[in-house]
Amino acid sequence: MKKLFLALALVVFVTGVAFAADVVKIGEIATQTGDFAAYGQAEIEAIKIAVKEINTAGGIDVGGNKLMIDLVMYDCRTRAEDMVSAARRLVNEDKVVGVIGPSGSGLCIAASTVFNEAQVPHIGTLPTNPLVTVDESGKVKPYNFRICFLDPYQGKMIAYFSAKSLGKTKAAVLYDVASDYSQGLREFFIESFKEYGGEIVADEGHRGEDVDFRAQLTKIKDANPDVLVIPTMGKCLPLSVKQAREMGMNMPIVGGDGYGDFMWEIAGDTLLNSFWVSHVDKADPTLAKFFADYETETGTECQEFMNAVMAYDSLYWLKNAIERAASLDPVKIAEAIAATKDLKLLHCTLTMDEFHNPKDKDGIILEAKDGKAVFFEKIKP
Repeated sequence: MKKLFLALALVVFVTGVAFAADVVKIGEIATQTGDFAAYGQAEIEAIKIAVKEINTAGGIDVGGNKLMIDLVMYDCRTRAEDMVSAARRLVNEDKVVGVIGPSGSGLCIAASTVFNEAQVPHIGTLPTNPLVTVDESGKVKPYNFRICFLDPYQGKMIAYFSAKSLGKTKAAVLYDVASDYSQGLREFFIESFKEYGGEIVADEGHRGEDVDFRAQLTKIKDANPDVLVIPTMGKCLPLSVKQAREMGMNMPIVGGDGYGDFMWEIAGDTLLNSFWVSHVDKADPTLAKFFADYETETGTECQEFMNAVMAYDSLYWLKNAIERAASLDPVKIAEAIAATKDLKLLHCTLTMDEFHNPKDKDGIILEAKDGKAVFFEKIKP
């Protein structure tokens, strides 16, 4: 039992639940530990807030019956094998009606077969790789969904911003060869940047666990780019930014949605003159109450705000689908998720396309400034 606890770090969070028959069992998988722990902790706290709100308001209305949420959470430790184990336990033993998280594309892809074989819907919070919701042939995975926009769109946004907003023509890329997210974002950026008339003067890879990027950065510096694109996430992201600046590379740095405020603790002011794609603007007034509640509940400011908001909205999306399905049958719930149209959530109005992706979502460009990320511009290339 001890080994099982250590392997999966099971946490059960129930608010206002009296009897098992009075609950809706929902699963969450988060990167509570490992390189992506900062993202996972934010998602955990955000979903706890949503559960508390929903249960305090009377729970989920399932065909006229008000049921409380019983949230079962596992830590996947940023490892594919732990992600698969957690997914199997949730669908086979815990018998949840749906699962939320985590944010990593590779993690969600690794467990997608589990959810489809069990016919239990899964919503990824920030997995932007196309293969999260479709297979290699482009066929839709019936039980996999996401609340975020995709890497092709995100890569195009980075390219458009670099070429059009910043006016840059020579780009270098430093990416993680072991990450589905990073590889996808790199591929789509390069393709789009060339379409905008730009040139890729350097394209260097590393592995996610690396901490020294000076060899790659030396080659990049020698190529004399006017913009450096770093489509990664986790600790390697601020480390690579810091080392680039220490080597005298003062050009703008542009990245995807891997940004988190935790990066300032590692990179400090070397983050200045860097820009990041985001799904949300932290300064959006509609998010103010959520961030205030987050600080009240946790005693800390919400740093990984993209993850927190997407996790929070994912639970409300799942609640809405359960209520529209008027059933606890996961198959019917998945059908309701797929049919989502014009659903008003905290950060957006959500409509699903035929590939289980959000349709026509705006992107935000954030600038790293004064110890945080601030709104720079809204973008839809």
